[in-house]
Amino acid sequence: MHSDIKKDFPILSRTVYDRPLVYLDNAATTQKPLCVLDAMRDEYLNVNANVHRGVHYLSQQATDLHEAARETVRRFINAAKTEEIVFTRGTTEAINLVASSMGELMKEGDEVIVSVMEHHSNIVPWQLLETRKGIRLRVIPISDSGELLMEEYERLFTDRTRIVSIAHVSNVLGIVNPVGDIIRIAHEHGVPVLVDAAQSAPHFKVDVQALGCDFLAFSGHKMYGPTGIGVLYGREEWLDRLPPYQGGGEMIATVSFERTTFERPPLKFEAGTPDYIATHGLAVAIDYIERIGLDRIAAHERDLTRYCMEQLRTIEGMRLIGEAPEKDAVVSFLVGDIHHLDMGTLLDRLGIAVRTGHHCAQPLMQRLGILGTVRASFALYNTREDIDALVAAIRRVARMF
Repeated sequence: MHSDIKKDFPILSRTVYDRPLVYLDNAATTQKPLCVLDAMRDEYLNVNANVHRGVHYLSQQATDLHEAARETVRRFINAAKTEEIVFTRGTTEAINLVASSMGELMKEGDEVIVSVMEHHSNIVPWQLLETRKGIRLRVIPISDSGELLMEEYERLFTDRTRIVSIAHVSNVLGIVNPVGDIIRIAHEHGVPVLVDAAQSAPHFKVDVQALGCDFLAFSGHKMYGPTGIGVLYGREEWLDRLPPYQGGGEMIATVSFERTTFERPPLKFEAGTPDYIATHGLAVAIDYIERIGLDRIAAHERDLTRYCMEQLRTIEGMRLIGEAPEKDAVVSFLVGDIHHLDMGTLLDRLGIAVRTGHHCAQPLMQRLGILGTVRASFALYNTREDIDALVAAIRRVARMF
């Protein structure tokens, strides 16, 4: 990856505690390139008007940008049509949308399959259905190295299984799950699959038609776009079947006090004024990613991941968490008896931004028998020099203990 790429991200040139910032918390959120910030500022300054409903020029311009963003997303994930692209506030809302709407079709005793490595946003919405509708969660276990036990997965299906909801890439382990096989097996049982692509869409090519998934969710802020915007892809026949998630303006065809009729997807699921500035920002971020090339980004980040693990293994007392061969852009670790919070706090003082804690994956931590980890996660602008700075800082912290 070209070394000048950091110049596109002004925040990466700042210092913290009088040290150059080394930003390794990209699985939580990525930094934004100037082209995204400029595009959003320009729209606020020159094209700010509510979309879809206006006959005036500004509204039509804003609508064109908003719907062009939908087409950009469609192309990015290779959906069959723009009607399958629903804008949400992020992966969390996208999963909640599916859980809430799918829940309206479920009965007491119906079952949802998830894995032990899911982010809380792919556990709690289904648990709310347990309370509300009496459904059951069934959980795919993992091996000690963090890989899904696929034979156990196949045994979880019953005639009450209604959906499988699975992370494409673990936000803690960086492990890339075999979602193609997961989807194939589910479909053999006539069960739809939702893929949480929050940690995959920014890092390598995700093709919803090649995968065959029924739903897929991801967030703008993890892929160099603005916060508060995300995407739910839904196969057209499923979006037609599901009832609306929220009610309000924009998603209706007609309203009377006797009866309301709804628009067709995607508008059926987009109540109220959308964040049309953020959808444009997301589209510009996708254009930026595609100019660099997802294949180049994927190769660069795989190299960083391998290099990071090699270098960390040279540190005495190092324990890498999740060492499966299929691994991408995330490295979690612990060092000796040093608490993850202490390590992260001291690394911060040395200019290294990492994340510590359970990473919204407490059931996974319980399975691994730990309270949390230190997590370094990579983006297209990170370099081997960033890894070297991380390793040197860890050595320095370890000597303090």
